[in-house]
Amino acid sequence: MRVVFLEDVEGTALVGDVKEVKNGFARNYLLPRGLAGPAVEPYLQRAKARAVREAKRQDSLDKDASAVAQRLEGSRITIMARVGEQGKLYGSVTSVHIAAEVAKLIGEEDFDHRKVLLPEAIKEVGVQPVRLRLTRNVEAAIEVEVQAEGVEEEPVPMDEPEAASEEPAAEASAEEAVEEEGEAEEEESEGEE
Repeated sequence: MRVVFLEDVEGTALVGDVKEVKNGFARNYLLPRGLAGPAVEPYLQRAKARAVREAKRQDSLDKDASAVAQRLEGSRITIMARVGEQGKLYGSVTSVHIAAEVAKLIGEEDFDHRKVLLPEAIKEVGVQPVRLRLTRNVEAAIEVEVQAEGVEEEPVPMDEPEAASEEPAAEASAEEAVEEEGEAEEEESEGEE
């Protein structure tokens, strides 16, 4: 059956498209829901008018999204996660986690997690490239850095002198404690005499 689409149908057609579809799909799904109509003159005119309105709306959405895409392009988002001994995450970083961080980055309350194009959840520590589909025509690329939770990166040379300086201090405080105990025992023995 030849139909004209009055609404966008994901994976099938856009507003104003005229296509040949299976009879059952048209009769049972498209026509009852008002998503399409038979390809006759009144429906063709209505679909054309809607297509023009949709094109204008899509252009304004694309303008807004391209401004956001310029701000986001090349940005790096850091997400902290619990990590096991082999560097694998206990859970995983999903599009929901990334969307929450993107919302913070652009200063909005929320960001739709379905706009994050993540083929599979991130399960390792490191930097991963991620694409964001802001609108049908506008995408942005960001980097997601997953870090181990509670582990602070410190330079190795700085740790060694601190450890060396802490050991004599610990030994000195232990010696002082032993001396104080000895003095306390001497005072007790003098008090008994």
